[in-house]
Amino acid sequence: MTERAERRRRTEQRILEAARKLFADLGFERTTIRAVAKAAEVDPALVMQYFGSKQGLFSAAVAIAPAPVAQGDGGESDVDDLVEQLLGSLGLKMGELPQSSLAMMRSMLTHPEAGASARAVLSRQIHQVGESIPGGDARLRAALMTTIMLGVTVGHQLLELDELREASQADIARVLRPALRAIAHPQAE
Repeated sequence: MTERAERRRRTEQRILEAARKLFADLGFERTTIRAVAKAAEVDPALVMQYFGSKQGLFSAAVAIAPAPVAQGDGGESDVDDLVEQLLGSLGLKMGELPQSSLAMMRSMLTHPEAGASARAVLSRQIHQVGESIPGGDARLRAALMTTIMLGVTVGHQLLELDELREASQADIARVLRPALRAIAHPQAE
């Protein structure tokens, strides 16, 4: 990587870190390109050059890692492995949540563009989980599993529900495990 390319990458990272913090603290509406530029110590025109628009910056800032995907043929042990991967992510969801995730959660219900970004991210996660579980209604069950995990995160991080804040990750996983397994395995009709 050339020195110039490395400098560009570092500048882009500084802008994204500033944007994540501001979107998380202020939400989409109150975060401005100028404020992000000031926090990143760059010219506002540079933010626009890198990301094109406030929405482009927001989309880049809230991009998160894909959902875990079970490896194998979709058998019972693979589905149980997927459930354990989802439950393993509780540590991240209950700990210091990435600024990008907080920004997306705070803004997704109040701003149409932020909602569209959240739906796109969640849709990709639902698709990945749906591909990992058997059955004709796999996408529906994947959507339920994904929204349960989202609900736990919102309850813990944004609503700060005492029952979730006081419970350990292990206790929450213990209670959720049978429900997620039941949803992950196709039901006989």
